[in-house]
Amino acid sequence: MRFVIAGGGTAGWMTAAALSRFAPPGTRIDLVESEDIGTIGVGEATIPQIHLFNAALGLDEAEFLRETKGTFKLGIEFAGWQAEGHTYMHAFGSIGRPVGLLPFQHYWLRAKQLGFAAPLQRYSLNELAARTMRMQLGRRTPQSPELAYAYHFDAGLYAAYLRRYAEARGVVRHEGLIQSVERDGEGGDIAALVLDGERRIEGDFFIDCTGFRGLLIEGALETGFDDWTHYLPCDRALAVPCASGGDFTPYTRSTARKCGWQWRIPLQHRIGNGHVYSSAMISDDEAAATLLANLDGKPLADPRQLRFTTGMRRKHWNRNCIAIGLAAGFMEPLESTSIHLVQSAISRFLSMLPAGKSDPAMVDHFNAQAAFEWTRTRDFIVLHYWANQRVGEPFWDAMRAMELPGTLTAKLAQWQASGFIHREHEELFTEVGWFQVLAGQGVEARGYNPIADALTEEALRDLLGLTEAELVEEVRQMPRHIEVVEQMVRGATA
Repeated sequence: MRFVIAGGGTAGWMTAAALSRFAPPGTRIDLVESEDIGTIGVGEATIPQIHLFNAALGLDEAEFLRETKGTFKLGIEFAGWQAEGHTYMHAFGSIGRPVGLLPFQHYWLRAKQLGFAAPLQRYSLNELAARTMRMQLGRRTPQSPELAYAYHFDAGLYAAYLRRYAEARGVVRHEGLIQSVERDGEGGDIAALVLDGERRIEGDFFIDCTGFRGLLIEGALETGFDDWTHYLPCDRALAVPCASGGDFTPYTRSTARKCGWQWRIPLQHRIGNGHVYSSAMISDDEAAATLLANLDGKPLADPRQLRFTTGMRRKHWNRNCIAIGLAAGFMEPLESTSIHLVQSAISRFLSMLPAGKSDPAMVDHFNAQAAFEWTRTRDFIVLHYWANQRVGEPFWDAMRAMELPGTLTAKLAQWQASGFIHREHEELFTEVGWFQVLAGQGVEARGYNPIADALTEEALRDLLGLTEAELVEEVRQMPRHIEVVEQMVRGATA
């Protein structure tokens, strides 16, 4: 098989690295990119599944952090999403502890009704560590809980790191602009990419990593696009790095603004910032002014604008072409899903890797899984917008009034009825993630599972009190986040 990857950046080089690691001997992998085309690179924050990808490639964690200027991430703080001045965190890892058949949320909801439940953060190891700027790798003792973590890193440096990895394993890079896409006259499959200078790159299978343009999946194959603007109306973003300043937080921060939100991602050498907004509600100049007025340090460049439409291709795999990354669609980076959706598509593709002509049964299954993952991820992001209490602000008032997807409406009804949360099939976000956002943004549950009443009130108080005390003690002994990063980087250069 000859695989041709159109486009570099994070998506292209993650794909090239994975294929070079797992494709059978004799596979040829070509990647076409042009230095004249910049990459988007909004995905500097990740979720814990990135460990699986890096581990599969055999990457050394310390080297990875050094090469990408990375830091650790324990969760995402949401500031002002419920109301101005209110914050909560979607932290990684578990919340509290289950008892018997029931997850922790039912016991917390009962204790809340009785008036003695502490704020949810008191039962999260990750949030307690994050709020005190602490971090720990592994377990302190065999009985200690373990922090779940992801990373912040420079997406451009990550792509360069994976390029070196892939080229060392035989991937051939071609510098040039794609002028046209040749299709087979009989079957309609893609046959070759024609580059400037009349060079042709032939292949058996093509992977579209050309970003929003979707030169292959849309430009050549006219696959179609499902527009989700009616759910997620933000259509622009401004991104700017700034000098480090403020706290060296082991978490991403998302701050609600007048007509959108702002991200803050701390790296070793700078802070990544961006403002996602609706151009129908605020001017570009006002959005830029808002972003620049809320930086920790001096801006290191002029804000760079990105224009997008939230949604996805109607088929991620069409004929002998698969779209990965922004070519497959766009999801706001609110929950740091950009790089994960690349990783997930690569993993899914490797599990169905064609050995010849694409089989329709495999293509249909791939597309069904991709559509499920994308729509359920969309629902989780929509929840953040809908569950706001920023009354009197036109943008946020409209978000509360929107007609929700049926799949999200059902989830909300289950939670509001009895605190029930169900993770359907392989949904990306777990019950614990939904619990934190629902509770964090004040979506009230009217009841809880009555099995929780089996605990006496005294036993329930003991459960919550002991859980909180154990987590506080565990965090107290953790080193500072900055110390762990420095130690890792020193170890990588030793």
